[in-house]
Amino acid sequence: MTIYIGNIPYTMDEYSLVGVFQEFGPVESTKVIIDKRTKRAKGYGFIEMQNQSDEQAAVDALNDKDLGGRKVKVSIANPKKDEQ
Repeated sequence: MTIYIGNIPYTMDEYSLVGVFQEFGPVESTKVIIDKRTKRAKGYGFIEMQNQSDEQAAVDALNDKDLGGRKVKVSIANPKKDEQ
């Protein structure tokens, strides 16, 4: 399962996201989406954790919370088309 996190501060990097999410359990991977043209963060990313209960705890605790001055949106990501 993958967690979507939107409206993150543009200055937040993958290391910073790990710091936020590891409170809920081990983080397997993070990805902050970068604009290819400008090389700046687009303000959203994805997190994968080791187990679903940790992921759900993170979603429940962090959705609509202030992170770096922005109210983030955290949810279970929709699967990619080839994963359905």
